[in-house]
Amino acid sequence: MSQLHGVTSGIAPIADVAQSGPAGGAGASGTSGFLDSLKSAIGKVNDAEMEAGRAIDALMTGETQDIHRTMVALQQADVSFQLMMQIRNKLVAAYEEIQRMQV
Repeated sequence: MSQLHGVTSGIAPIADVAQSGPAGGAGASGTSGFLDSLKSAIGKVNDAEMEAGRAIDALMTGETQDIHRTMVALQQADVSFQLMMQIRNKLVAAYEEIQRMQV
């Protein structure tokens, strides 16, 4: 996606996330790569939310009249947050499935 006032899209491409950690590694380095990717993704969602808040503030105070960019920032933050919540739901479901497994 293109930049919006210096903020890039809050969603990392799948190839970037897949390449950020070792493939198939189940050791500490694999976990660290996953955690780093997760923290990075959450940080990007937070950045999108903060940018949307700044865009709203700028529109409300009259610093800008560009409602289009404000709405784009809001939608970008909303979609990023919804994606993060769906990923969270899938992780929780996977964890619950692992807990139900018999050893």
